[in-house]
Amino acid sequence: MDAFDAIRGQSHAVDALRRVVDRGRIASAYLFEGPSGVGKEKAALALARAVIGEKAWPRIQSGSHPDVRIYRPRDEGHRNIRVEFLREEILRHAEYAPFEAKNSFLIFPEADVSFPEIHPESGNALLKTLEEPKPGVTFVLLAERPQRLLPTIRSRSQPLRFQRLDAEVVEAVLAEQGVDAETAVIAAALAGGRADKALWLAEEDRAAQLLELAERVDEVTEGHRPDQLVDVADELSKQDDLRGALESLAAFYADLARAALGVPDERLAFRHRADLIRRRGARLGARRASARVELLTTIFEDLDANANKSAAMDSLVFRLRSAR
Repeated sequence: MDAFDAIRGQSHAVDALRRVVDRGRIASAYLFEGPSGVGKEKAALALARAVIGEKAWPRIQSGSHPDVRIYRPRDEGHRNIRVEFLREEILRHAEYAPFEAKNSFLIFPEADVSFPEIHPESGNALLKTLEEPKPGVTFVLLAERPQRLLPTIRSRSQPLRFQRLDAEVVEAVLAEQGVDAETAVIAAALAGGRADKALWLAEEDRAAQLLELAERVDEVTEGHRPDQLVDVADELSKQDDLRGALESLAAFYADLARAALGVPDERLAFRHRADLIRRRGARLGARRASARVELLTTIFEDLDANANKSAAMDSLVFRLRSAR
């Protein structure tokens, strides 16, 4: 079995990695760019598996192989890696690696959180190693928002883009986990091409609840009741995963735009609700639906910096109403 066979929906990235392995030209640093939950970490481990060898795979999987280390951010992804830990643990490990194999891999699943440009101390410490790479040691940085990394780190890493997964791929992943077909379709449509998010949505009826919320937001923003706008803004602000809820709302409006442009039912993400999607898409129009997708996409960065979620959602629903 090929080390990369388990990675779905990323043919471009997988083909590029296979060429790297076949030619034996492993770079000192890679930057895997793309949304979370689309296979970046799987691809990093597959690269290590392909280079180090199949016999090492059980230990790589279990995290016990000395030449494959995974370093995650502190505090559930909200804090950068401490400079002391980077120097005393990570870079010291890199200095003496590889230990058993010919190559060693240091993988950072959320590099844009571990080494953010806003806190350059850890990034600058890493940069010194990237500027003078040791043969046989490869850093694999995974980033959803690579623009948050120091430009000098990005420039010394070979970029590889990972795309959002097609809904059919996500549905297949959910089916393998025992999710029923209708829930899988809704979760895949709302997940925006992310398998991890789809799995989360499939639990506890979250997918159906978020679809109902998306329909309610659309209905209210097209209505003439300011009090309803306030109510739906309050409902949005109370979401456990607000960013995820907004991404799902963007996926909903993207489908309305596709419907308004006349794409066939089978190409709609919410194809099980094609009549509803076509009706609302026709009412809103492709331009306005696309404008709402763009607004929701650009608000993610503002949301990160805005501690007052309630105020942010109040502003959002009124901006959605006027989006053209």
